[in-house]
Amino acid sequence: MLIGYAAIGAGAASMIGLHVATGLDPLHTVISEYAFEPDGWLLPTSLTLFAVGATAFAVLLARRGEDRKAALLVGVWGLCMLLVGAFPTDRPGVPLSMSGGIHRYAAFAAFLAMPVAGLILARRHEGRPYARAVKAFSLVSMGVLVLVVVPYAVRMLGVEPVGVPAGAIQRLVVVSEVVVLAMLGLVLGSGPVRGGAAFGGRERLRGQRRPRIGGAAGAAGAHGDAVADARLDRLPVDDPRRCFS
Repeated sequence: MLIGYAAIGAGAASMIGLHVATGLDPLHTVISEYAFEPDGWLLPTSLTLFAVGATAFAVLLARRGEDRKAALLVGVWGLCMLLVGAFPTDRPGVPLSMSGGIHRYAAFAAFLAMPVAGLILARRHEGRPYARAVKAFSLVSMGVLVLVVVPYAVRMLGVEPVGVPAGAIQRLVVVSEVVVLAMLGLVLGSGPVRGGAAFGGRERLRGQRRPRIGGAAGAAGAHGDAVADARLDRLPVDDPRRCFS
C-alpha cells in the first residue's frame, strides 16, 4: 500500500510541476496539450506513476477476494493511464490520428472505470466512515465526465462550442478520480468486509440458535450447532453457502 501512495504522490507532484513549468492557461488548455511543451515529458511521467499506484492497489484488492470487480476496474484505469501517456494526442487543428484516437478513447475508458469502481466499493463498505466520501467523489467524477463528453458530441454535429472551459472541466475529472484512487487505501486499510447484508454475517448466523432442549436431544442439538459453526469457519468469506448455513 505504501508503494501505491508513493507512486500517487510522485505522480501528483509531477503533474503540478508540469503546470507550473509550462504556465499555460489551465481553464482552456487541456492537459493532453502540455505534451507539446519543452517540459512535456512530465506528463507521461505523471501518468505512468499514477498507473503504478493504481496497479499496486488493484493487486491488493484482488487478493482480498471480495473486491475483484473493483480491482479489475482499477487495473483497467492504470492500463489506460499508460496508454494515454504512451500515445500523445494530436496538435490542435490536425485530423485525428491513430495515436490521437488511442489517447482519446483510453482516457474516456479510464474516466469511466474509476468512478464505477468507487461506487462498487462504496456500496460494499456502506456504513463505514469513508464510504460516503468515496461515493460523493465518484458521482462528481461521473457528472463532470458528462460535461467533458458534450463538447465532443457537439463537434460531431458540426458545431464548434464557444466559451467552454474545457481545461477546467477536464481537471475536475482528473482530480476527483485521483482522489478516489487515493481513498482506496482507506478501503485496503479497513480489512475485508465481514458479515454484512450480502452474506448474512457470521455473528447473525450464529445467533440464530435452535430452541434449547434438555436431555439427549438437547445435547445432540448443541453438537450439531458446534459442527455447523466449524463448517462455517472453513468457508471463504464470499462463499454464497453462508447465506444458507
